[in-house]
Amino acid sequence: MVFSSLIFLFLFLPVVLAVYYLTPRRFRNLALFIADLVFYAWGEPMLVILMLVSIIINYIAGILIGINREKKKVAKAIIILDVIVNLGLLGFFKYAGFIGETLNFVLPFLNIPVIQVALPIGISFYTFQTMSYTIDVYRNTVKVQKNIITFGTYVSLFPQLIAGPIVRYEDVAQQLVDRRESLAQFTDGVKIFLVGMSKKILLANVMGNLWDTVRAAGTGAGALGAWVGIIAYTFQIYFDFSGYSDMAIGLGKMFGFEFVKNFDYPYISKTITEFWRRWHISLGTWFREYVYIPLGGNRKGLGRQIINIGVVWFLTGLWHGASWNFILWGLYFGLILMIEKIFLLKLLKKLPDAVGHIYSLILIVLGWVLFYFEDMGELGVFVCRLFGSDGFLPDAKLSSDIISFIPLLVAAGVASTPLVSKLYRRIKSKPVLYALDNAGCILALLLCTAELVSSDYNPFLYFKF
Repeated sequence: MVFSSLIFLFLFLPVVLAVYYLTPRRFRNLALFIADLVFYAWGEPMLVILMLVSIIINYIAGILIGINREKKKVAKAIIILDVIVNLGLLGFFKYAGFIGETLNFVLPFLNIPVIQVALPIGISFYTFQTMSYTIDVYRNTVKVQKNIITFGTYVSLFPQLIAGPIVRYEDVAQQLVDRRESLAQFTDGVKIFLVGMSKKILLANVMGNLWDTVRAAGTGAGALGAWVGIIAYTFQIYFDFSGYSDMAIGLGKMFGFEFVKNFDYPYISKTITEFWRRWHISLGTWFREYVYIPLGGNRKGLGRQIINIGVVWFLTGLWHGASWNFILWGLYFGLILMIEKIFLLKLLKKLPDAVGHIYSLILIVLGWVLFYFEDMGELGVFVCRLFGSDGFLPDAKLSSDIISFIPLLVAAGVASTPLVSKLYRRIKSKPVLYALDNAGCILALLLCTAELVSSDYNPFLYFKF
């Protein structure tokens, strides 16, 4: 993983950028499409075929829907079949084993063979993207894309292929056929990419190390150590995922694309409703546009709205992984959102902001406990530890380790708020600080490179999604 990161950073990316900008404009999508396939085949040579199959199926579906637009029943049959095929492919590769294991647990006499297949990286992301295209073509909100290279470029864009954001076709349709790259956009892209890489390598990985240390301590963690550990994981998953999203947005700018923002400082939220407007924005938008609103949204009364929220959050949990803890995690947040919708939001608005922040952070952190532990036994043990089953204070060694991480915990806390961003916006316009801005980028690159070279710890948390 570390070696691959260095190859990507210092070989693949510079070569692709050079080829892309040396290629005549009308052939740049083709150059980018080839680079996308090389990038995906690098890690999964055989499963690139699955992506190509997905591209061809959805390209043909879009063409057929366009041809039969006036024949409502035919167009509807095509979109239904397309959605079934897309979800069928996603279901087979992501959930076949989970479904088999669950059926064998509930009905052991069936003795169903459990299928174990390699999970294609990013399949949830590109499946949702292709579905957004065909559904929007059916709704007649986007034009049919008749150039398969252009469509293939959209589906396989390597900057955001493996960790999002989920880019809806309508958001980049014009950019795919008529984008004008600029030096200013490229420069912004480099800076955003380096910010994202710093989040991932300098903060997420360090917080992951602390979380691993706490878990390894077992009963020696005590309640205090357990809370510190899960707070570290709370930072890890945020900086890991938002870091990859920032890198994707930055890379997109380097190639002339403008992707939607995926995170907006979610840990400053005062309610869980606000948290989910700030966390993984592209996924929330997708479920709202293609599940929640088609189910009726909030247009059919509070009772129906509550049911719709439950459906969306069951699916949101399931989307994150083939395990019951993800489903429980989705239902956990769905239940909180229902309670907020019914009465709690009105109450929280009357209370001081600090109360809302504390309320939200506690529920968010507990939610990450559900998210992390796939084994229900381990989950139960850790929850009990949080509330004192193994005493309060950590043992001497873990206490020493935690103390050494305090500066980085503080840094992570500050970096998860808009404080640094606001300060940067205030000073970046001052000419005297322009050199410092560029020096900061160089320093970030050097620090990240040094960390990649010196450490073999560089987990990719979202590989399973």
